Amino acid sequence: MQQTRRVGTVETLGSDAEETAAARQEPRPPVGTKRIFAIALVCLASLAGTARADLAGVLTPLISAHEGEVAVAVKHLAKGDEFTHRPTETMPTASLIKLAILVEAYRQSEAKTLDLAKLLDLRKEDMVPGSGILTDHFPVGTKLSVEGAAHLMIAFSDNTATNLVLDQFGMKAVNETMAGLGLPETRVHSKVFRRDTSIDPDRSVRYGLGSTTARDMLTLLEKLHGGTLVSGPASEAMRKHLAACDDKLKFPRLLPKDVKVLHKTGSVANVRTDAGWIETPAGPIALVVLTANNKDTSWGDTNAGDLLCAKVARAAYDHFNPPWVAPKTPTDPLKVGSSGPLVEALQKSLNAKLGGSAPLSTDGEFGSATEGALRKFQTEAKLPVTGIADAATLAALGPLPSEPEPVPDPQTVNSETLPKAQPDSLDGMPFVTCRTWVIVDSKTGEVKGGHRHEEPVDIASTTKLMTAWLVLSWASEHPEVLDEQLTFTERADGTVGSTAAVRAGESASVREILYGLLLPSGNDASVALAEHFGHRFAAKEDADKDPLDLFVARMNSEAERLGMSRTHFMNPHGLTHKEHKSSARDMARLAEKALSLPMFRDYVGTRQRGCTLKGANGTTRNIVWKNTNELLGIEGYFGAKTGTTDAAGACLVSASRRGEKEQIVVVLGSAASAARYTDSRNLHRWGWSSGK
Repeated sequence: MQQTRRVGTVETLGSDAEETAAARQEPRPPVGTKRIFAIALVCLASLAGTARADLAGVLTPLISAHEGEVAVAVKHLAKGDEFTHRPTETMPTASLIKLAILVEAYRQSEAKTLDLAKLLDLRKEDMVPGSGILTDHFPVGTKLSVEGAAHLMIAFSDNTATNLVLDQFGMKAVNETMAGLGLPETRVHSKVFRRDTSIDPDRSVRYGLGSTTARDMLTLLEKLHGGTLVSGPASEAMRKHLAACDDKLKFPRLLPKDVKVLHKTGSVANVRTDAGWIETPAGPIALVVLTANNKDTSWGDTNAGDLLCAKVARAAYDHFNPPWVAPKTPTDPLKVGSSGPLVEALQKSLNAKLGGSAPLSTDGEFGSATEGALRKFQTEAKLPVTGIADAATLAALGPLPSEPEPVPDPQTVNSETLPKAQPDSLDGMPFVTCRTWVIVDSKTGEVKGGHRHEEPVDIASTTKLMTAWLVLSWASEHPEVLDEQLTFTERADGTVGSTAAVRAGESASVREILYGLLLPSGNDASVALAEHFGHRFAAKEDADKDPLDLFVARMNSEAERLGMSRTHFMNPHGLTHKEHKSSARDMARLAEKALSLPMFRDYVGTRQRGCTLKGANGTTRNIVWKNTNELLGIEGYFGAKTGTTDAAGACLVSASRRGEKEQIVVVLGSAASAARYTDSRNLHRWGWSSGK
């Protein structure tokens, strides 16, 4: 058996904390030693197969720059090209070990020793803290199936759900299955937050909840992707769980939005892990990044371990996918259940061939609608009507589209009227998952209802309501500023998180950049606006200060002026900072004031906006911004701003209208992105039906 090596203490902190290792942390190597290690990384990193050396050239500096232990494995699952760094080093998994538990659940189901439909009763003694939604948002006595618990375990990394699943077969069964697959270092040591259940106390001290190696995890991913662990339907069920993973700070973070990511992550204070595969135009790429003993133990959008995972994923994507890789004819038939760029290209081709007023959605998912369209094409082409895109059908269709769809011009986008669903019914009682909420009559300021609404909490990108308010209130007195050209700096372009996707050196008017701030929630746009306006809010003696700092200072003085006594800003975008807080009541005060400005209403009520950006060399580029506030698609809602970070949860400030009356609802800390809309709609409905 491979010898294990201790890589540091696993701590317990933050939303995904599982375990506390009691062992003393090993000392970090002195700086000189780390430099020697960095120089040696080229020798330690291995390239197998035929992977080009430039992948190592990109990944090696990323790894060497990280302050902590790192193990990495990257493999193109079709070509076999592979990069590894310390692939046999045993590392802590944090919640990544839940992938092994998922595999065991479906293996037991295949063996008829576990019924995934079995209903479990949620008991008080089952509830443990940390990541997930069961403990904080569901009452004792809630019933859920084993499969439902497994989904929560993967999608939301739910610690309570993990223990419920483990109770069905035990930790020993997981470890025996992993060993039988040739993965001896992949082990779960105890139940989550139940160190007293440890079946290997020494490894619990060394690694916390679980352990693995990059090679073990890569092998497990290959087997899962290839469908060799369990039957086809069971493999597909596990893939769906992985595709639902709610952690977007790691692999998905820097990837193109249309890239499907199937993965499981883990996070404790000094550990960040991610493992899965991405489906790209050039084929599926398996990724494993394990970090431990990290210097950066912060929680939020700027954690170095999270960023390393994101950068490795993007580097692997770019390596195997040059600027545009045209979809090729698949070697296997496309059918119901297939997904990815080839299916998207097939859907585009069918739309072009069949025409009609109800084109297929080009979402890359082969479902019943795609099957029906394919059958129609096969009928018209006098081919066997199978609903499967086999070689004969693909030949009849001709070359699949290989160019990305053009971005429409701004005039077309801005003149388009998008449909809205019917207004919400006023019947029913509210049910919410958020930590804190408030309902306020926007005309009178009366609080209709609330929960912990005076409590200062993280507020994520709802911060941008203040950023926009400062600029637009200034513009209401100086309207000419809206036509000023604003050029993005390197600092603005390099701001992490949600983005307006404007590049350094590109410019647009302040009027347009405000859309980039409020619709896609551009962190980069918030910095650009702060840099542009900061000095206008400064005293003469502060003329040499950073305009970003001056802008944030004005945000705080304005908050004080508006009576937002529970609010303090540290930046213009809302990325996590321990001193960046507000309350639901304060955010309602801000929204009430901002929505009194007609220009502000226009911005936050806009669902999409097209803009032409100008490059430094005179080139132009069209871009489309879409509003992240999904309530705007329903009659009766007309603003205002979303926000999401790990620390804040999913947040939403929204406003609705009934006749001449208006109300504002603020939800902070909802359980998931979709939950904030359910929470808000329930509270709006209750606010209107309560008669207050």
